[in-house]
Amino acid sequence: MELKLRLVKNDPWLDPFEKAINGRHQHALDKMKELTNNGRKTLSEFASGHLYFGLHRTDKGWVFREWAPNATEIYLVGDFNGWQEKPEFRLKRVRNTGNWEIKLKPDVLKHGDLYKLKVYWNGGCGERIPAWTRRVVQDEQTKIFSAQVWEPAKPYKFRKRVFRANTSPLLIYECHVGMAQEEEKVGTYTEFREKVLPRVIADGYNCIQIMAIQEHPYYGSFGYHVSSFFAPSSRFGTPEELKQLIDEAHQNGIAVIMDIVHSHAVKNEVEGLGNFAGDPNQYFYPGERHEHPAWDSLCFDYGKNEVLHFLLSNCRYWLEEFKFDGFRFDGVTSMLYYSHGLGEAFCNYDDYYNGHQDDNAICYLTLANLLIHEVNSKAITIAEEVSGMPGLALPFHDGGYGFDYRMAMNIPDYWIKIIKEKVDEDWKPSSMFWEVTNRRKDEKTISYAESHDQALVGDKTIIFRLIDSDMYWHFKKGDENERVHRGIALHKMIRLLTSSTINGGYLNFMGNEFGHPEWIDFPREGNGWSYFYARRQWSLSDNPDLRYGELRDFDRAMIHLFAENNILTERPVQLYVDESRKVLIFARGCFIFALNFHPSESVADFKFPAPAGEYRQVLDTDASVFGGFGRNDESTAHFTVRDNDCDTLSLYLPSRSAIVLKRK
Repeated sequence: MELKLRLVKNDPWLDPFEKAINGRHQHALDKMKELTNNGRKTLSEFASGHLYFGLHRTDKGWVFREWAPNATEIYLVGDFNGWQEKPEFRLKRVRNTGNWEIKLKPDVLKHGDLYKLKVYWNGGCGERIPAWTRRVVQDEQTKIFSAQVWEPAKPYKFRKRVFRANTSPLLIYECHVGMAQEEEKVGTYTEFREKVLPRVIADGYNCIQIMAIQEHPYYGSFGYHVSSFFAPSSRFGTPEELKQLIDEAHQNGIAVIMDIVHSHAVKNEVEGLGNFAGDPNQYFYPGERHEHPAWDSLCFDYGKNEVLHFLLSNCRYWLEEFKFDGFRFDGVTSMLYYSHGLGEAFCNYDDYYNGHQDDNAICYLTLANLLIHEVNSKAITIAEEVSGMPGLALPFHDGGYGFDYRMAMNIPDYWIKIIKEKVDEDWKPSSMFWEVTNRRKDEKTISYAESHDQALVGDKTIIFRLIDSDMYWHFKKGDENERVHRGIALHKMIRLLTSSTINGGYLNFMGNEFGHPEWIDFPREGNGWSYFYARRQWSLSDNPDLRYGELRDFDRAMIHLFAENNILTERPVQLYVDESRKVLIFARGCFIFALNFHPSESVADFKFPAPAGEYRQVLDTDASVFGGFGRNDESTAHFTVRDNDCDTLSLYLPSRSAIVLKRK
């Protein structure tokens, strides 16, 4: 009799779908056997395409290889031959394969040379950037992209050779290198390392999640329309500078994870993989599944072993070459379903097992997680997934897909909804608590109040939804109006409730911690190619006359509290909820979180059941140093009393404020 997988064992509602779950599990096992030659080699050994394909320096000179089964002829053209098709630079097809190869003498190429491929196929030809290239640069005048030979005389050597991320809990600072500076320009890896990383360290976060690393032709795509998957974007600097950034983060105890895009690829043919050698389906699904209907991009064919080889090698490459500590996988929902999740409600379990799922993509994601943890057992993998697919963040041996975490994408949507649709008097603390704790108990999540998505033009950050234009006119100390006071208070409370109820990790997008007043809008024709909104105004948080610094200081105190105390090891337990008074109180271990969301009514001597002991206040959203009214005395000790065979605690809870207590 077949043993029941833990995924099904832990959730009886999955019993009717056990056959489908077992089938997906077996599919991954079978594919892994196929790729590893029945276990004769490891998955990591299979995922070694970057060591074979592309340009490599050898003892005898240079070797270049490319997979292009539909090509009839390929020439290497570049600075070294005047960009001319010459016989001595013609690649040879490797017998009985779709691979092409050329070997060159040592003095033919040098560091910094630009090059491309001139590819011929039946009925056409075109210039192409090699699929496996590790360096792509754009000419400032012509705007043309080319591959570049990258063999520096002194390659960067990591000072921190072994690093293990601290995930208890995982506190993520989501960031974009290009827009991380205050000047109206594209920022660099070096500027980020020198100017922004110290802020992250001071704020107490233990992980940075970097967007837009893989090369992308259009800056305004936010890095999500990738053209060269093995090339770190050159608009931010050199590969050596990226390595130095990661190394310095590691030296300061900061993990670095990469926002990796394997859910789709840019449609560009000259810069990207579209129609690489006259075959538009070389890397991508044929027919109606070829293009993503909402993203104007191409969908990888996860059923092709060569594509699996490309993507799995890509995972290993970033882990080993740059020492990234893991990945946040973008667009997982889009990968899982033939519909890409578009127009789907996902109301019941049948929606996950009705035959509308891409088993090839599920298999790839499973193998990717197995590979990543084979390369680095402490690596971090996070799935950006909105449908709620069961098992996504369960280990493979339990019937899951192997991610360490899934994004709790319901939480920011919930905060947006109640801010937009409900007046303060209609906010329900029980609903809030349910929403921030609503998750599969056996899967870890990354909770967040808002990410980069909410900061983009077309959406609004929480601070802007709460305060709007008054941020421009009434954010100076002493000049606040009621709207500003409300926004500042709720901004802190929403973050505290979101972060204090996590079961894995918490994420913040850079600048949101201090209520960055501007949205994100990358240079484009519609804004006159301006960089004004593609930056972060750190000076606002450093200005002692403005309120931004108080929000930053609160976030810093909150994050340090979680980083330095073992708060989040135990599940949050609701102690008391009062809908009319808008009071929510819950405990985690020896900490109590008490929140009063009422817009005007403070509560004196609020009595509620609590574990016996003496409590001290360790955080107060209403503290004057955090832009509050300072209505609590932090030096006061709070003692439980016995009342009708129950231990109770009595507190003063000012309106629109929250306090955190710690039991001695």
